[in-house]
Amino acid sequence: MRLNDLPDIDFVSADEQEILAEIINLYTSITGRTLTQGDPVRLFLHVIVLIVVMLCNKINYTGKQNLLRYAEGANLDHLGILVGVERIGEKSAITTMKITLSEARDIATVIPAGTRVTAGDNVFFAINQDVSILAGTIEAEAAASCTVAGTVGNGYLPGEINKIVDPIPYVAEMVNITTSEGGSDIETDDSLREAIREAPEGFSVAGPVGEYIKIAKRASTLIVDVSVTTPKPGQVLIVPLLNDGGIPGDEMLEIVKDACNAKTVRPLTDQVIVAAPEVVKFNVIVTYYINRADETRSVAIQSGVIKAINDYVVWQKSKLGRDINPDELTSLIKKAGAKRAVITSPLFQVIAENHVAIADNISVKLGGIEDE
Repeated sequence: MRLNDLPDIDFVSADEQEILAEIINLYTSITGRTLTQGDPVRLFLHVIVLIVVMLCNKINYTGKQNLLRYAEGANLDHLGILVGVERIGEKSAITTMKITLSEARDIATVIPAGTRVTAGDNVFFAINQDVSILAGTIEAEAAASCTVAGTVGNGYLPGEINKIVDPIPYVAEMVNITTSEGGSDIETDDSLREAIREAPEGFSVAGPVGEYIKIAKRASTLIVDVSVTTPKPGQVLIVPLLNDGGIPGDEMLEIVKDACNAKTVRPLTDQVIVAAPEVVKFNVIVTYYINRADETRSVAIQSGVIKAINDYVVWQKSKLGRDINPDELTSLIKKAGAKRAVITSPLFQVIAENHVAIADNISVKLGGIEDE
C-alpha cells in the first residue's frame, strides 16, 4: 500500500462547533446557568474556543510529525535515522578532464588540485586532486567537479569545457572528455519519505534485490528507477534510470558502481555490473476528433490534447520495463476533452525490465469536428 492511500487521521478533534458545545455544556453543568446567544459570557467562551482549536491543531500537527506520511523537514530526517536512511545532500557535477602539455619535459609536471576550467559561461570545474604528468609524457587524465553544487554543472558535452582559468606553465590544453553529470539538489521530502519506506528491504542479507535498488537510488537524487537482474550465477546487473527518462552516462554509472561495490554492501561472491538501460524508440502518430457540442471549447481541448500527449511521453519513459500501452494514451486524450482518438502508433509492445521506451517522432493532428 502506498503512503498516500492510508486514511487520514487526527489525534484530537479540532471541530470548532463540537468544542464550543462541549465548553458550554461544561460551563452550564458547573454553574447551573443557561447562556443565551448574546450573553457576554458566551461571547467570551467563543474566544476560548478559538484558542482550544488552535491548540488542537498544534497537537494534531505534532502527532503527525511522528508518522512517515506526514513528517517533513528535520522531523522526517529524524525518522530516517531510525532505519539508517539519511537525506542526500547537494552534489556537484563531475567530469573527466584530459590535460595536455605543450611538449614533453625531463621532469614531472604537477597540476595542483583546484585548478579551474570553464566553458566560458561562469560555471567552473576544478581538478579534484593533484595530477602528475610523468617525465617524457605529455598527457594525463583527472577527475574534476563543478565548484557549485546542484544541477548547474550537468550536461556539458565532451570538448565544451576547455578554457583554462588558472594557467599553469607548460599546460597547453585542458578539456573534458566525458559529459558532465551527477550534479543534484538536496533530496526532497517526498524522495526521502519513499527511501525510508523502502528501507526494510535492506535488512535482509546475501545481496537482496531490494538492497541493491536502495543503494543505487541513494547514489544520486537524479535516479528515479533501478533494475536489478542476475544474468548468470554470481553476477548482478544494475541498470539505473534518471529523472525524465534520462540515460546515465559514464560518470553517473561510475557513481552507482562505486556505491554498490562498497564492502559494506556487496557480498564477496557478487560481481556487480552497472550499465545504462537499452532504449526502445517508438513514434507517436495520433489523429483526434472533437464533438460538435464542444466546438466552442475546441481551442482549450486542442491545448489539452497536446499536454496529454506530452504527459504520456514523460510517463512512458519514467520507469524501466514499462510496456508501451496505447490505451493509456487514448485515455489521457479523451480526458482532455477529445471525442475519440485514432492511434496509428504506437502499438502495444512489451518492454524488458532493464529497457526504457522513449518517444522519437511525434505527430498530432486534429481530424475534425464530429456529431455525437
